[in-house]
Amino acid sequence: MRIFAVILSLFIIQIAIIVISEFRRPQRALAWICITFCCPPLGLLFYYFLGRDYWQSRKLGKRCVSLLREIRAHVAGKIHIVKSTADTGNPGFENRKELLHLLSGLSESHITSHNQCQVLNNARDAYKAMLEVMENAQEHIHMEFYIFRDDDIGRQFQEIMIRKARQGVRVRLLCDGLGSHQLSRRFVNTLKNAGVQVHFFLPPLTSLLDRRFNYRNHRKILVVDGLTGFTGGMNVGDDYLGKDPKMGYWRDTHLRVEGDAVYHLQYVFLKDWRLAAGDTMSHPRFFPVHTCSGPDAVQIVASGPDGAVDATQEMFFASLCAAKERIWMTSPYFIPDPAICRALKNAVLSGVDVRIIIPAKPDNKLVYKATLSYLENLQDAGVKFYRYTRGFMHAKVMIIDDVLATVGSANLDMRSFYSNFELTAVLLRPAIIAQLAEDFSQDLKHSEFIDPKKFKERAHNVKLIEGLCQLLSPLL
Repeated sequence: MRIFAVILSLFIIQIAIIVISEFRRPQRALAWICITFCCPPLGLLFYYFLGRDYWQSRKLGKRCVSLLREIRAHVAGKIHIVKSTADTGNPGFENRKELLHLLSGLSESHITSHNQCQVLNNARDAYKAMLEVMENAQEHIHMEFYIFRDDDIGRQFQEIMIRKARQGVRVRLLCDGLGSHQLSRRFVNTLKNAGVQVHFFLPPLTSLLDRRFNYRNHRKILVVDGLTGFTGGMNVGDDYLGKDPKMGYWRDTHLRVEGDAVYHLQYVFLKDWRLAAGDTMSHPRFFPVHTCSGPDAVQIVASGPDGAVDATQEMFFASLCAAKERIWMTSPYFIPDPAICRALKNAVLSGVDVRIIIPAKPDNKLVYKATLSYLENLQDAGVKFYRYTRGFMHAKVMIIDDVLATVGSANLDMRSFYSNFELTAVLLRPAIIAQLAEDFSQDLKHSEFIDPKKFKERAHNVKLIEGLCQLLSPLL
């Protein structure tokens, strides 16, 4: 009896620790409590190593303050800040002062004009553009990817990095420690021996011991000579070219950017590089004066567990609430928090056309089951869901009316909102929004509508499994 009382007391203490630690996010607390119920002896141990708040050690954030000040000094006189709705170049923003104000105060980066953006809606075109720009690099190449593979396309990138490094170009590659854990030591050593600097963001063992294993760098950035940048949803791997026999055709969206917004891409890279490598780099050559006078107004929204606000979640929520005509979204992983669910429901009740495309073929069954668990409730409110059947839908795109569109690394899930380091480009020019809307329309032609009535008829055991996965969704 005493043993039982001791075990019960320890179990109650575990639950109390989780509830106290996670009081700001009840859903996350519930997920950890479920894990504790399933494996009582190990629940608290898992939470100790995987559930720690990134900001419990704040010195990493403080170390970047001086870097931020130096970079602001470098670019203060070079950027063209959008301060009014008229500066956006988008007539649809005329009566959206509140949205513009919110976006302007959301991130460390400003909304800037004098940008030129190109939408790249397949990996073949994206990789070709990236390799060509890298081939012409004169001063530096900065690359940051969640996944970098040792395969055909990975070796093409490797060859150019090696060749440019031997020509005297400073080449730096930053990969996530978990996402790129399969990158061979031979591949990395070949780069290092040629003079390429390579670092991994929070390597698995180090981050586990430091209790930051759960926080991954999901960003995709390429900056060449501080003048041309790329960002979006694509990592570096043959699967993005449709060469994975399991996933087949891969649908994704990436951006090529020139102009003021590149300064912000560069800043995010340098900040991440400092966290991973410990190097402080803020030389003026990273922020050269550019000659781009393009028509695009762009904001680079970076978010992560080191931020003062959850910028990605706030940006999505504010944009959804601002919609008056349409919300069109594509996301491979759809695990929204309660605020996003409420915004989507309110939009439908206001007469907004809400359409969301998810994959028909998942790359992660657990996450996909959690995704499906959210559909029925939102379908009842009038949200329309579609399954992309041509291959794997990996694009992370949002289109709000004719007012704004987003392209980036962030999925519409709680991991992207609160745990991952993410990067999203907010685009305001009508022509770019129209192009992304046309891509969405083409994607719909390769998608099947998920009929709410038929979806409700799925077996009870399927619904049960989906419900269990939803309990864990805040951690997925």
